[in-house]
This record gives sequence, structure tokens and C-alpha cells, in this order.
Amino acid sequence: MTHAEPVRRSSAFSLLLALALFAVPQALSTQARAGVTCEQRADYIERLETLLDRKGGARAKIERKLDRVAWKQASQCVHMNQVQVLGTHNSYHIEPIQQLIDIYIGFDPSAPELQYTHRTLTEQLEDLGIRQFELDVFHDPDGGRYSEPFGLKIELNDQNARDPGFDPPGMKVQHIQEIDWKTRCYLLVDCLAEIKAFSDANPKHLPIAIMIEVKDDAFPDPGLGFVQALPFDAEAFDLLDAEIRSVFPESQMITPDQVRGDFATLEEAVLTRGWPTLGKARGRVVFLMDNRGKRDIYLDGHPSLAGRVLFTDARPGEDDAAFVKQNGSVGNEANIADLVGRGYLVRTRADAGTIESRNDDFTTADAALVSGAQYVSSDYPEPDPRFSPYFVEIPDGMPGRCNPINAPRGCRNGALER
Repeated sequence: MTHAEPVRRSSAFSLLLALALFAVPQALSTQARAGVTCEQRADYIERLETLLDRKGGARAKIERKLDRVAWKQASQCVHMNQVQVLGTHNSYHIEPIQQLIDIYIGFDPSAPELQYTHRTLTEQLEDLGIRQFELDVFHDPDGGRYSEPFGLKIELNDQNARDPGFDPPGMKVQHIQEIDWKTRCYLLVDCLAEIKAFSDANPKHLPIAIMIEVKDDAFPDPGLGFVQALPFDAEAFDLLDAEIRSVFPESQMITPDQVRGDFATLEEAVLTRGWPTLGKARGRVVFLMDNRGKRDIYLDGHPSLAGRVLFTDARPGEDDAAFVKQNGSVGNEANIADLVGRGYLVRTRADAGTIESRNDDFTTADAALVSGAQYVSSDYPEPDPRFSPYFVEIPDGMPGRCNPINAPRGCRNGALER
């Protein structure tokens, strides 16, 4: 009698395991002919999860089954807007030398905000799990406009110094001409080619968002003859789209036309049918425009972004509303969560201006993560030892996690990407 109860427990577990591993899958397979629903598969995942406290061979068998079912659930039932990933702000950025920052402070006291450096885009993708980038783009159709930066002349103590990386024609990637010009990739097409190489080698990656900020604001010249940016007009935007398409084929992008489909407007499509599932979105990239102020130029002649590549920063109620930028997260969590819950893509910031890193302050990062914004952008995906241990990561998610606001039942972090 002393051994009867353990035997009964073992038998009960064996029966439960058999039902979970064989009877339930067989039932699902039978139902598959009529279409297994996401809810049915989520129920099965939850049953398997209740068995994970077991050890030995039984646990290994459960984990293998759970991995297979969860991957299928993520592919068919989790949409690209139901995931949260980490991004980097000014993803190409290399910090200027201290001497240049000291000079820059003389006419712009915000110069210390430039004190951060990112790894190469490839390293960010492979080692840090970054799945959202930001690239600042300058129009330079003839090439060479930014080849003689003031900062380089100061750094090399050579008034004739040139940076030949800026010589070829095409869109250039840098933060501030003359002063904060150091970049991991000079040409936009080269930055994109680096991302594409990773994508081609890892075709089951989560969709990678690439935010483009076009730069043409007048830059304060302290009497040194600083080069001014060319205006970003309709022609420049056409060239921008063309450069993106020269690197990524339509089949490797998620475009406004694809998302809109037969709906009258892009917003109607997003709020009604929604975004592609991970099964359709993995291995692809999506382009987002940072500049709300340039939206009308980009939309002109392209209602609801017809024929365009980038999703604009729009507002709910506008025909092109699909992506909404919300940089401030503290005190804005409920609004961001509402936007996410309704179906919009949202990008927010975890930190800005090096402030959080200098103070080891996670207030903004925590608010951004809780808000459910799909893209949480940081200057510090790893710590800067000069300042503090501060860095940002997605909790339990490398490279991403099931969105805390709108992920469906049965979503498991480990099944989002392979």
C-alpha cells in the first residue's frame, strides 16, 4: 500500500502525457482538414506547458513537441504587430572625438548628446538582436557634397583632409554634416546591403524595421562655411524609393501596397484585416518614415502611399495611418497601448540625449516596454562603462518577445524567430 499512490500518480501522468503528445495532436490533425483554429492550438500549447515541470526523457519529449506546435502557432496566428523588438537610434553612429565635442559646445550646448557609438549593423543584428534601425539620410545626387567635413580636418589637423566615403553619388548616411559625420556605412545602399546580407543568411528572422529620417534642415554655421543639406523634395523621395528597391526586391519587403490590398485606404486595411502574420513577414524588411513634416510631399500623387516604399508617420483618422511615432513614453503608456491595441505600429524611445545612461535611469525604458510599442529604440543596447551599467534589452526576448498588449494566446517568445 505504501507504493500504490506513487504508482497511481505515475499512471495518471502517463495518461496525461499520452493525451497531450498523441491523442490531442491526432485530433488536431483530423480537424486540420476543416482548419485548426488559433484558439484550439493555443489550448494545446497550454496543456503542454502544464507538463513542463517533469524531468528526464518525458520533459525533453514535451519540449520538442511544444517547440513544433508553438512555431506553427506563431507562424499562423501571431502577426508582425503583435511582437515587441529592440531598436537602435541613429544606428550607424560613431562618436566624435572629445576635442570636436568641446568645439561644438561653443555654439550648441547639446553636443554631449553625441557621446555614443553603435557597433556595425551586422553586429547589432547578430550579437545584440536588434530588429529595428534608424538611418539619417542626406540627398547627394552628384556625390562629394559632404566629403570635406570640418570635424575630420580638426581630428587630423589637416585643412585639406577628405573623407572619400562620401564621394560616390547617392543618399548619404550621417547625423550632422561637418560635425557629427562619422558613420558605419556612408551610402544608404551600403547600409541596406549589409542588412540584406544578414536577411539572406537568416531567412526566418523577425521582420526588420528600418526607419528613415531625411535631413535637409538648415544647420547653424558659425562662420566656417559649413555645407548645407540639399532640400528633400519629391524628386529626392523618388530617388530614395529607387535606391531602396535597388537593394531589396518586392518579395523581401512589406510595403503599403501589400498591406492595403483591396481596401480603400491603408488605415482601413490595418484596422480591419491587420498586418501580415509572422509566417508571411519573417525574412522581410519594412521601411518607416521618421519625418512627419515631410509626409505631404511623400504622399503627393500617392494616395494611401500607393506605389511608395515607406510607411509615413501618420495620425489615426488619416488615410495613410498605419505607423505612429510616439517618442515620449513616460506618461504616455496608456495612449501607446491604445494605438497598439487598435492595430497601429508604434515606435518609441527608451532613452535620449545620453541622459538615462549617465544617470543609470530605467524609468523611460520601463515605460516604453510596458506600453507595448512594437519598436523600442535605444542608444544603449549595451552599457557605456564611462557612464553607468545602464543598457536596454527586451525582457525574456532575444531578439523579441510576444507583445505585452496584443499578443494572442499561445504566443511563446522562443517561437518567434529561428
